[in-house]
Formats: sequence, C-alpha cells, structure tokens
Amino acid sequence: MQDENGISFFGALWNGLIWFIQNIAEAFYNFGYAITHPQLWLDWSNKEAIMRFVYYGGSVEFFFVIFALFLVLTAIGLYYRNFMWGMVRGLEGFANTTGRFFAWAGLLMVIQQIVIVFMQRVFTRPDMSFGLGIPFQMDISWFAEELKLYNAMVVCLCCTYTFVQGGHVRVDLIYAGISHKAKRVVDMCGAVLFMMPMAVLTWMYGWYFMWRHLIVPKPSASDTLDRLVAKSRALRWNVETIGFSPNGFNAYFLFKILLVAFAAMVFLHAIAFLYRSYLEYVEGPESEGKYLDKDSLGEGEEAYEGAH
Repeated sequence: MQDENGISFFGALWNGLIWFIQNIAEAFYNFGYAITHPQLWLDWSNKEAIMRFVYYGGSVEFFFVIFALFLVLTAIGLYYRNFMWGMVRGLEGFANTTGRFFAWAGLLMVIQQIVIVFMQRVFTRPDMSFGLGIPFQMDISWFAEELKLYNAMVVCLCCTYTFVQGGHVRVDLIYAGISHKAKRVVDMCGAVLFMMPMAVLTWMYGWYFMWRHLIVPKPSASDTLDRLVAKSRALRWNVETIGFSPNGFNAYFLFKILLVAFAAMVFLHAIAFLYRSYLEYVEGPESEGKYLDKDSLGEGEEAYEGAH
C-alpha cells in the first residue's frame, strides 16, 4: 500500500513537471499568435473579442507567457549584466515616476476636504460645482466619499515607489545583523516566495472581480474560453454606478481597476528587486544602492531620509 502511494506521488509529480514544461514551450506560440492576431482580443467592437480578453487576462496561458518572458529576460541579464542593470533602472524608474505623480493625490485629498468643510459649515451648501462652460455639480456627500479614491490611489500606485525609497515599515529580527551576501539571498527569496506569488494571487482575484463590475453576463474564473465566448452573445457593458448612499460616490469600479494596477506594479517591482538583489550579491557591498534614485529632503535632513 505504501509502495502504491509512493508511486502515485512520484507519478503525479512527474506529470506536473511535464505539464509545467509543456506550458512554458506553448507560451512562445501563444505569445506569437496573440501579437499576430490582435483583432481576436483587442477589437472591442466584437463582443467575442472582449470575452477573449477577459479570459486570457486571468488564464494559465497568460501566466506562462509572462513567466516565459521573465525567464528569457533573466537569461539575457545573466549573460549581459548591464542589460539586467538597465531593467532594474527602468522598472525602478517606472515605480518612482508613477509614485511621485500620484502622491499628489494626497494633497488633493486635503484640499478637497477643506473645501467640503467650508461649503458645509460656512456656506451651508448641499452641493459643489466645478468646471468651465458645463460645470460638474454633485452633492457634498459625493465629494466626501470620493476622498477614499484619492487614498486608494496613494496606496495602490505609490506602493512600489515607497518600496524603492525604503519607506515601508519593517520588523527586523535578524536581517540587520547578517552579512551583505546573506541579506541579498534573503531579498531574493522574499521576492520569489512572497512578492511574486502575492501579486499573482491578487491579480487572479482582482481581474475577475473587476470585470464582474463592468460587463454582464458576469465572467467567472472557472469559466472556460468556449463558455465565455458563448456568453458573449448576451454581452453588454454594465459599469457599476451604485453608491453606498443615495447621493454618494458612484464610481466604485475605479477601485477594482486600481486593485489590478496594484498587483501588476508589485509583480514588476518584485522582478526589479530580485534582479537588484542578485546584482548586488554578485558585485559585492560596493554595489549596494547602485543607480538607486532616492528622494532627498534637502541638506540637513539626512536623519529623516528613508523615514518619510
């Protein structure tokens, strides 16, 4: 009985390995077919193309296309170290640029909150109106609830920027006391075992969560491509516009889009962090922080660097 269990275990392991290798090999064909037939998934005047886009965005095929591309870029980077540094600088630059731009949402949030207080308490107005020509006029409660969107932008789109800047809170039990190479090994393991899987799981959940609030019939992660294509005959856009209060903020579908954007940015930065950790491991302590574009609070504020 034990021998049979052992054989079945190793048989399942072997079949899983074969499946994994086959999907990597098929990823190159799938990628080539997708870019040579964009009308099958990008022509959104065709309802079937929309459903194909929905299916492939959260599919195993898409995951292995990304994974195969990652393997190819990693192989090139291992051979040409400057190419890997270029990818690190590009991905960190993307995180910094995005984060620095959307960090201004925090200022907008403060200004809008002050305006809301004045309009409610000083001018006793039930609504606010902005714009030239055709004004944008909504109830005060709409603008009050919209403040959550600014907060979500800061959280989702500035997360990797904060990571680059070293601004996340850390609980350090052993990291500070270990050697430079041991730190880089910990960083590489963290990127592969924690950051990447978390980003993939968040994407898989968030992708279908987003589309279920944009179209009907509602797609499901368990739906096959053929089933989704069949559903496309009844497809129509049904963007979520329901607020928590009668006159409250009614564009909550934007939060679903931000969730997907957050997962994508974390995955991309996990790659950047993995590459940086490997390069700093290979090149030694003198390469620590190489090409790192960190913000400065100005002369005399060195004690606060990394704490903002």
